[in-house]
Parts: sequence; structure tokens; C-alpha cells
Amino acid sequence: RSSWLLLAPLLTPPVPVITAPPCSLCPEGAHRFQWIRNLVPEFGISSSHVKVLSSPVEFYELLKVQIKAAKQRVVMASLYLGTGLLEQELVDCLEETLEKSLQAKGSPDLRVSILLDYTRGSRGRKNSRTMLIPLLQRFPEQVRVSLFHTPNLRGLLRLLIPERFNETIGLQHIKVYLFDDNVILSGANLSDLYFTNRQDRYVLLQDSPEVADFFTELVDAIGDVSLQLQQDDTVQMMEGMVHPYQGDKVAYCEIANRRVMEVINSARTRQELLHAKTFHSSQPGSSLLSQQESQASGSLKPEPDTWIYPLIQMKPFGIQIDEMVTETLLTEAERDARIYLTTGYFNLTQAYMDLILGTRAEYRILLASPEVNGFFGAKGVAGAIPAAYVYIERQFYSEVCYLQQQERVQLQEYSRAGWTFHAKGLWLYLAGSDLPCLTLIGSPNFGYRSVHRDLEAQVAIVTENKALQQQLHQEQEQLYLCSGVVSTSTFEQPNRYVKLWVKLVTPLIKNFF
Repeated sequence: RSSWLLLAPLLTPPVPVITAPPCSLCPEGAHRFQWIRNLVPEFGISSSHVKVLSSPVEFYELLKVQIKAAKQRVVMASLYLGTGLLEQELVDCLEETLEKSLQAKGSPDLRVSILLDYTRGSRGRKNSRTMLIPLLQRFPEQVRVSLFHTPNLRGLLRLLIPERFNETIGLQHIKVYLFDDNVILSGANLSDLYFTNRQDRYVLLQDSPEVADFFTELVDAIGDVSLQLQQDDTVQMMEGMVHPYQGDKVAYCEIANRRVMEVINSARTRQELLHAKTFHSSQPGSSLLSQQESQASGSLKPEPDTWIYPLIQMKPFGIQIDEMVTETLLTEAERDARIYLTTGYFNLTQAYMDLILGTRAEYRILLASPEVNGFFGAKGVAGAIPAAYVYIERQFYSEVCYLQQQERVQLQEYSRAGWTFHAKGLWLYLAGSDLPCLTLIGSPNFGYRSVHRDLEAQVAIVTENKALQQQLHQEQEQLYLCSGVVSTSTFEQPNRYVKLWVKLVTPLIKNFF
């Protein structure tokens, strides 16, 4: 119990920043979402380059194949790297690929950049750092390991809060895995559970150099303001960089904001120029000869029917793009539209809950039943977290019933023997449509932590292509098939009993998990 008292300085939540939606949705087709490019770069790609994966094993095997095939770059951002045999096999794949690159004629081209969270990656004697040090020692010119440390964990707080509990203050939570020009977006970490029996979501964008460049630059930017792992397991900041917890907090956050926003704005400018150039070259008055030359050289890409919008959320740095876009999507969804929203940890922000309860669209919200919650069976205080989620879920369900919204807003619980549930995201079905035209996929859980504490990134994928829409629809159906609808009787089951102390503590600590 004393551990929770150490969190007292942070128990009062900061005053939320109210952000007005950038603009309303436009009326025509999938392009109604083009307002998002007022905030972030828009990447137009062919739907044939998008593949939706469904299982942890498929995700793991793809990681290994992509690492082995990489020639120029491997960029991996995750909360942490596990320490088991499967994780070691990934490290061995990296070593093998780096060795091949080293033996190639001339200087090696391959660069490996890994971004993890400092507190989670340093937990225990054997940890993410000890797993990666051999790579740093053997390939010092090719490998970079950056460990992000939240600027909010500093001073007495940092000295007093024990390991594991210090992770509640803020984390590097982005999950992006890219290899040359192929990008895997997911909510999964690099750990054996996520490779075997922990259900998540995974989308592969193949041959998408502009998207890969963006996420490479984003990870580089966060890496630049992170601690750099050294060959002797020490860490140090890049020369001239403000320290995240020893230096001035305001100065550090301003630098971090500037670095990340430079990446977003420069990519946005590049994409706007590319869009303008493509638009003008496709006009009737453009040179027919130049179009024929492009076709002859094979450089003419298929017309994009799918658009990728990266949504970044880093409230510690004053960046809240993902929050703005998500709130706008929830606000503007019309009557008879359907939104399928899923989260491994049901702890929606007050703003998201208010929008769901106060707008017109139909909602099907998928969350983990207590038995498939990642904290189920954990030791100590963490073992009570599933019960805290049950309490939060029951409060929300009671609000739904009080407002008589049970038909419009439906809760469903994922349940699968021997599995845990970590999938998060959103699928939007426009009124009258049986297929989704938009999905959100990435690291955010739509909760307080995702919005206020952690570094998060996801993408909005908007598509007009029926085959890709069908892929996304099947992904949604597959997840929801393993679920049951929540009703009043759900909370009368013995395993839904919540102890009084959990009910009392939950309002105080819900912003930390």
C-alpha cells in the first residue's frame, strides 16, 4: 500500500486541454477524411501493398523474414524486448543480417535503430539492455539503441518509486517495425507472449518508402532525445542534448516537441508538393509525352486508392494530434454509422466516453474479460488491476443503461481459453455500408495513459478498395467472434466481484494503468 502513497504528487490529474475539431467531415466517399491532412502528412498508396495479419505466430514469422531480407535499414520501436528464447532468436536474426552486411564489399549499408522505454527495458538483471549489448559491442557503427525516459519521472519521485511502479508515470509506447521500405504497424511488443498467445493487431505496408521514411525520421527524433545505450550497459545523452530527468524539464520538452514536429511538418510539406505535382501531371493539359515516358520506364505507380495518416500523441511534449483526430471521428460519425472500437484495457478518457454516449453512431466496444486481461493472476497490487477494470466497465455500462442507450452502445468481452487480449483500434462503417472505409491501428488504448502520459503513434488507414475493406472487415469479425455481449447478469457472476478497497482505490489510480 505504501507504494501507492509515493504516487501522491501525481494523483491530481492535470486540467485537460480542450481542442476544437480541425474541421467537419467532407461529404464525398472515403475522401471525407482528407481533412486529416491539415494536421499530418497524407501518404497515398495502392491497396495491393496492404496486408492484414491475424495471429501472433504470423507476426513473429514475418518479423524474422523481414529482418533477414533487410539491406538498408531495420527500425524497431517497442515498449521493450523480452528475454526468452523467441526474443533471442530475433536478436540472432539481426546479428546474422548485420554480419552479412559487414562481409559485403565496401562499407556496410545496413543500419539498425532500436527504440525502447528506459524503465521497462531496464527492469530486472536480465532485460532488454542485456539482450542488445552484444549487438552494440560487435557492430558499434551500425547499431543504435535508444532508451526513452519520461521527463515526468524526476527528482524525489524517481528516487522513491520502486521498479515496475515507476512505469506508471510515463512510457515510450509506440510499436513500429520497419525493414527497408516495408512497415509493420501494431500494438504488439517484442516479447514471447506477443509471438504466441496474446492477441493483437498487425498490418503490413509493403513497398511504401514514404511511410517508411516518415517512421524512420520519427524514431530518430525520439531517439535523439533519449538515453543512448553504451557497450558497457551505461547510458548517456547525445552531446549538447538536455537530459530528460536531470536537465530543465521545460527546455527538454520544448526541444522534443520541436524535433518531432519538424518530422511531421517536413513530411507534410513533401507530401503536399508531391500531391500537387501528381495532380498537375494528371490534368488534361499536362504533357502526354512525359506521361508516356513514365509508362515506358515503368516508373508510373498505380493510382492510390488507400491513404495512410500517421497520428502522433505525445502530451508530455504538447503534441496531441491523435486525440484531436479521434475526437473528431467520434464527434462527426453520423446516425446509422457503426464504430467498432477495441481496447485491451478498458479505461476510456472522460472526453471519449462523453462523445460515445452523446453522439449518434452505433458503437460495438470490445474489451478483455478478466481472465484474458494481461494482469490476470499477477502478484501483489497488480493482481487487483483486472478487478479495477471490471469496476470501470460496470460504471460505464450503468451509465449506458441510465441513458437507455443499450441498443446503440454495446459492450462485448473477448474470451479465449489460454490467451490474453491486447488488440486495440477502431473500424468505421459509414451509414448503409457493410464494409469499413477507415481503421485506426497502432499503440493507443484510448485511455488516460495513452492521451496524457505515454508516447503513442497509430495510423488512420482510409481505403476505397473493396478487397482491402473486406480484409479489415474480416479482421474485425474474427476478433468479435471470440466475444460475448455484456448485460446486467454479466456483473452478477462470482468472478466479477470487486472488493471494497479496489472500488475505493480505483478512482485514485485509474489514470496510471
